[in-house]
Amino acid sequence: MRLTAITERLAGLGGGKWEVHARARQLAAAGADLVEMTIGEPDVPTPPELVEAAAQSMHAGRTGYSDGRGEAHLRAALAEAYTATRGRDFGPENILCFPGTQTALYAVLQGVAEPGTEVLVGDPMYATYEGVIRASGAGMVPVPLRPEAGFRMQASDIAARITPRSRAILLTTPHNPTGAILTPQDLREIGELAVKHDLWIISDEVYEHLVFEGAEFVSPLSDPALAERVIAVSSISKSHAAPGFRSGWCAGPANFCAALLPVSETMLFGNQPFIADMTEKAVREGSSVAAGMAARFAARAALLEQRLHAETRLRVHRPEAGMFALIDVSATGMDGDAYSWDLLDSGVAVMPGSAFGDGLRNWVRVALTIDDNSFATALDRIAAHANRNARGAA
Repeated sequence: MRLTAITERLAGLGGGKWEVHARARQLAAAGADLVEMTIGEPDVPTPPELVEAAAQSMHAGRTGYSDGRGEAHLRAALAEAYTATRGRDFGPENILCFPGTQTALYAVLQGVAEPGTEVLVGDPMYATYEGVIRASGAGMVPVPLRPEAGFRMQASDIAARITPRSRAILLTTPHNPTGAILTPQDLREIGELAVKHDLWIISDEVYEHLVFEGAEFVSPLSDPALAERVIAVSSISKSHAAPGFRSGWCAGPANFCAALLPVSETMLFGNQPFIADMTEKAVREGSSVAAGMAARFAARAALLEQRLHAETRLRVHRPEAGMFALIDVSATGMDGDAYSWDLLDSGVAVMPGSAFGDGLRNWVRVALTIDDNSFATALDRIAAHANRNARGAA
């Protein structure tokens, strides 16, 4: 039977990046003593008041078809929230709702990119970005995010890779997997490039509410000069510890949202009304769990850096936000892939950096979302493993 070009474009993406994680799950299911630091989910359950809001909405009969744009009251709540935080006016016409950030990003890429065009994206990158870009038919152009620049995307690196085929710049701020936050100056310089070359800016801002103390998040949506070319995507998955509810959105120019609506409606015709009701409550009342998560993740990142720098030759890039930290393992003589498999034998599962792009070949990503006792156990094992390898290398 014949398959389509999209299946060829996406062939080989996804599964191979999670082999260490999958093996860790198999070992744990068989009774192995393992600490899993591979994937990141909130370290608290969805707040009970949100679960109850969804349940009450279902019991009230909010289980029918929904508005294809997203329920009007939710779009109004999101527009009010963006107006309050971005310093310029947003209306419901600037919002489209989707089941999660991933679906929003997929739809937005369908609206701005196509075969023969290119999308510039930072390397390292979140593991699904290559797939959503390729699904549109566009070519992916990696832009190196250099450790010496704090893994923040630099306008000069973008400029060197812009061609007549360039259509969009995909930003992630705060960034996964590095935890870096783009500064106002970074965004000004990137915005100037976008205006000069008539490029869209797509900004994944799902970690906006998990910013650590001392750091500051700024959105390109806040710049009036970029109002007609910036589209942001986000959700309540991280901020409200509600990843399973799959409730996200995009915010952007009204004419873009209107043009994208038929694309959205061919994917799904509106979200579940009871989840929209719950999400409205989340957006209007804010998060009861985000501040606590950010404080715990920051403390664990600081402890990771402190212990590994004091006890091993491993080096940590401390994040400014999010759920992850990066460890440079090059001092072991192994790349991130070999190190991840070797560390698994010592009872800790981490993600090889190569899962997030060529720029992290000698790094691994660790989740900061496990409980403090498990985190301490993982640190003991990582340090012991590093020192055994150091003695072996000597």
